[in-house]
Amino acid sequence: MGQSNYDVIVAGHLCLDMIPRFETDRETTSIADLLQPGTLVQMGAMTFSTGGSVSNVGTAMKIFGCSVAFMAKVGGDAIGRTIIDIVREKGSAEGISVAEGEASSYTVVIAPPGIDRIFMHCPGTNDTFAAGDINMAAVGRGRLFHLGYPTLMRSLYLEDGRELADILEKIKKAGATTSLDISLPDPDSEAGRTDWRRIYERCLPYVDIFVPSIEETFFTLHPREYLERKEAQGGRELIDFVTAEEVGGFAAEYLSMGCRIAVLKAGHNGWYIRTAGREEIAGIGRAAPADPAAWADRELWCPAFRADSIATSTGAGDCSIAAFLTGLLRGHSIQECLKLANCAGYLNLRAMDTLSGLGSWEEVKSIYPNLPVRDTPAPAGGWSWDDRLEIWEKKPG
Repeated sequence: MGQSNYDVIVAGHLCLDMIPRFETDRETTSIADLLQPGTLVQMGAMTFSTGGSVSNVGTAMKIFGCSVAFMAKVGGDAIGRTIIDIVREKGSAEGISVAEGEASSYTVVIAPPGIDRIFMHCPGTNDTFAAGDINMAAVGRGRLFHLGYPTLMRSLYLEDGRELADILEKIKKAGATTSLDISLPDPDSEAGRTDWRRIYERCLPYVDIFVPSIEETFFTLHPREYLERKEAQGGRELIDFVTAEEVGGFAAEYLSMGCRIAVLKAGHNGWYIRTAGREEIAGIGRAAPADPAAWADRELWCPAFRADSIATSTGAGDCSIAAFLTGLLRGHSIQECLKLANCAGYLNLRAMDTLSGLGSWEEVKSIYPNLPVRDTPAPAGGWSWDDRLEIWEKKPG
């Protein structure tokens, strides 16, 4: 760790979630029954919390005991000041830049009892976050730099990801290990019509760890085939309709574009990982594993743990990423990091919000060895099962 002040700097998408509480026992299935023009609706207290990858991953890693710096952009308005106050309570707000005259990003969550939630979102300063907003002094004191959701940040995907590549290149030159996550773009949006393959070709040479989901991967690498497959499955998620061979092919594409560790989150089917060679793993920066050979040339599929009841899956992916990265920082093996990631996702499922289901790092480590693994079909094509670790592995070649 050397002179580093931060285990991790978490950058990218950050907003303020504002959730007004409806104080009514009235049962209804229509929002129009509650919100009518010209009427006064009696409400309860407003809940304020930060949302987005920066908040979710950063706060989870803080819960796990990591020293965390948050890096994002807000406007010089009341919402921006509120975001900074909340972030400062969770970690360091040193990396939050303030843009006077710009509106901060926020989401108003309308959630009356018995009615599906309505989200009113303002992208605000997330759309203008760029390389100039990176606090390189803070980066120089961090082991790991994680950037989340460039798919929701307009300036990062314009011009074939020029700004995103600029950020990641600067971080790599500063010696930090880089990690990148995306969200699934709306196919009809500007982000959804963007050529993500070209962005990957430009950016992945500066990415050490790439952690998208299978769904996000399929769409951004092969959008036409993804939409055809999605329609054929009646709009359902494609996690159960993508073969292990296809998943391995996706990961191989990522590695060929330059990243060193390709992770594909598979929801209830767990985590898949594929890694580059020893020299590439050894050179990933200040968060490199102590034994690069043990992480090199690996292809593993770690089944998820069985959850008998699920409150919500919101934030499960971010929580699992936080645990995986914490495991790497704490020197755990590649297999343990996968188990810890699945355990954090499992714990997230037991609470209605993003983070309150999590426990301390010691709790996560003590829980996962005793959790039952979810029954998952064996991947086809040369995979072997490790009874002790309960992980599938495919040997090179």
